[in-house]
Amino acid sequence: MNEKKYKSISEVAQILNLVDKKTGKLSTHTLRFWEKEFKQLNPKIFAGRRRYYDNNSIEVLKKIQFLLKEKGMTIKGVKKLLNSNETGIDEINNLSIKAKNIKNRLEKISNLLRKLKN
Repeated sequence: MNEKKYKSISEVAQILNLVDKKTGKLSTHTLRFWEKEFKQLNPKIFAGRRRYYDNNSIEVLKKIQFLLKEKGMTIKGVKKLLNSNETGIDEINNLSIKAKNIKNRLEKISNLLRKLKN
């Protein structure tokens, strides 16, 4: 598969599914905001002042999005985590997956108990 080395800001917004709920358009402003907040993000800016992101930047953006949107962390908390160590993010991701599995199993058991009572 021939993948481009850099992706435009709109391509990255599409990858991250950053869509404005009101207008249905891509929210590239979110990426520009995160770029100002997180020093780990350093897109290449070529002629025409257009931003281009490499795969490493996209992975950092995915982690930031996960921590902010899925885990409900604050920007300050995500900054601390990114500055302290990158492995903590993977651990949080794994714990989240385990918690979802446990929750699903508990719901199944609860449903079975209800059926047995009836």
